[in-house]
Amino acid sequence: MANDAKEAYFERNIIVSNEDLLLHRKLNTEQKIAYDIILQRVFSNESGAFFIDGPGGSGKMFLYCVLLATVRSKGFVALATTTSGVASSILPGGRKVHSRFKFPINIDEKFSCNISKQSSLASLIRDAKLIVWDDVSMAKKNMIEALDSLLKDITNTNVLFGGKSCCVWRGF
Repeated sequence: MANDAKEAYFERNIIVSNEDLLLHRKLNTEQKIAYDIILQRVFSNESGAFFIDGPGGSGKMFLYCVLLATVRSKGFVALATTTSGVASSILPGGRKVHSRFKFPINIDEKFSCNISKQSSLASLIRDAKLIVWDDVSMAKKNMIEALDSLLKDITNTNVLFGGKSCCVWRGF
């Protein structure tokens, strides 16, 4: 099985624990509002770009863990990406954005992701109901633009982020 196919298989078969299924009950009022708005977009197949901001310890990571668990528990694909390797070990199914979207190691002003439209990875990304990106403030602007371009390309649409629901956040 090729690497892309292994990645796709892993993402499509993430098991959500019973404990994770109950996490939504622990959301505070602000988190619950964001959770409801984001999931309304995700499950109605409407695009959405969401930016979650707040100081360290304010519950951003918890919110994303709950969102990922909810989407995955319904049998859908939710991709968790991070700018740093450390954060990728915290998010369930987390991968560095460079690895997930095939960003080159040395990023110049104009680059593109190396993903064929016919690959299993492109299929996985097309099937994703939700894409989250932790600590986007550490990313270069052209990385966000490259992701937007990739998603538009593999979904054959000119809508922001290819019509996907994308959540990015930063901590400070």
